[in-house]
Amino acid sequence: MRLLTKVSCSLIVCLVIGSVALAAKNDEDRFAPLKRFSQVMDLVENHYVKPVTRNELIDGAIVGMLQQLDPHSSFLSKEEFKEMQVSTSGEFGGIGIEISMENGRLTVISPIDDTPAEKAGLKAGDVILEIEGQPTQDMTLIDAVQKIRGPKGKPVSLTVIHKDQQKPFKVKVVRDTIPIISVKSNEVEPGYLYIRLTRFNENTTAELNQALADYRKGGKQLKGVILDLRNNPGGLLEQAVNVADVFLPSGQIVSIKGKNPDQEKVFSAKGDGADLASPLVVLINSGSASASEIVAGALKDHKRALLVGEKSFGKGSVQTVIPLSDGSGIKLTTALYYTPNGRSIQAEGIEPDFMVPLQDNGADGDKLAANHQFRERDLSRHLVNKRKKKSESDDPKQKLLDQLARDNQLKLALELVKYFPIKTYKP
Repeated sequence: MRLLTKVSCSLIVCLVIGSVALAAKNDEDRFAPLKRFSQVMDLVENHYVKPVTRNELIDGAIVGMLQQLDPHSSFLSKEEFKEMQVSTSGEFGGIGIEISMENGRLTVISPIDDTPAEKAGLKAGDVILEIEGQPTQDMTLIDAVQKIRGPKGKPVSLTVIHKDQQKPFKVKVVRDTIPIISVKSNEVEPGYLYIRLTRFNENTTAELNQALADYRKGGKQLKGVILDLRNNPGGLLEQAVNVADVFLPSGQIVSIKGKNPDQEKVFSAKGDGADLASPLVVLINSGSASASEIVAGALKDHKRALLVGEKSFGKGSVQTVIPLSDGSGIKLTTALYYTPNGRSIQAEGIEPDFMVPLQDNGADGDKLAANHQFRERDLSRHLVNKRKKKSESDDPKQKLLDQLARDNQLKLALELVKYFPIKTYKP
C-alpha cells in the first residue's frame, strides 16, 4: 500500500512538474517576440533624433498593429474613444462625410445628404490629400475627423482629388451643424411613398415608423413604398435589424459569425412590423454599405422587395469597440455577417434584381453617378470573401418630382412598385 501511495505521489508530482514546464514553455514562446519589440523601443528611445515618450511609441505600435489587419480595425485614444460616441447620436459641427483610411489616404466613403460636403461636390471615392494645408497621409482616421469637425460657420480648407483623376483641387467647405436626421419621406404619386434613409442611427427605426404613420393619417391608402438606400454608409447594426423588421413578417434578418462557434448570433423578424402589406422596391448603389446591405440583403432573400440600381459597397464585417483600462480603446473586426440565405457580402456586395446604371442627367444624377465605382474591395487589406444643383422650388415634394424626371433608377422603381408583382403579407 505504501508502495502504491509512493508511486501515486510520484506520478502526481511528475504531472504537476510537467504541466508547469509546459506552461512556462508556452509563456516563453508567447513573449519571445516581445523581446524584439522591447529592443526596438529601447533603440528608438536612446538614439532617435527627437525626444519621444514610451507611451507615444506604444500607442504608435498598437496603431500599426491594428492597421495591418483590415481597413476598419483601429486604435482609439481617450479623446478618440469619446469622439466615437458623437457619430451615432445628437449632432455635431462638421461638413457631413463618411470617411475611411486606405493606405494612409483619407478616402470619402459617402457624403451625407444635404450637407456642406455634398453641396461642395465631394463624392464617394474622393481622396482628401490635405486638411488646412496639412498632409493627411500620416494622420489617423480620428485625427482627420477631429480636424474636419469644428464650429458652425468656420470654413475648413481641403485639397481633394477625384477617383480616377490625376489633378487635385482645393475647396473651402463651411462647417455647419450636422443633425443626424436619418429619414426623409414624401409622396411621389398618390398612394406611393418615397422614403430616403441617409444612415442608421439611434432614431432611424422610430423616424421610419413615424413617416409611415404620418402618411396614413387622414385615411390615406398606402399602395407601395420606395426605400432609397443609395449612398447610405450604414451605422448601427441594431437599427438595420429593426428597419428590416418593419417590412418582414418572420424569418432570419442577418446572422453574425466570428472566429469561434459560440460567437454566432442570429437576428430574426418579430412579425409586428408597421408595413407588411405594401409592395416594396429598394434602391441601392456602391455607396450603400454595411447596415444598408443588411437591410437590402434580408429583403431580397425573403423576396419581400425588388432591388434596383447598382451593386452595393460590400462591407460585410462587424466591428466591436472594446474599452481598455486607461480609457482608450480599440475597434476590432470580430465577425462577418451573412444574409438569410447564408451569403457573405464581404468585398462582394449585394446584386440588385434590376441592374440599372444611373444616367448622367445633371443635378442629383451627377452626385449619384459619380459614386458608382468605389467599393469595399477597393480598400487595401479588405477581408476577402471565402456638386449638386438645387431645384428652384423649396417644396420637398416638388424637389422629389424634379428628381424623378432626372433619376432613371427612381423612375424604374416607381414603375415596378406600381405594376410588378411583389410579395406582401396581411398585417
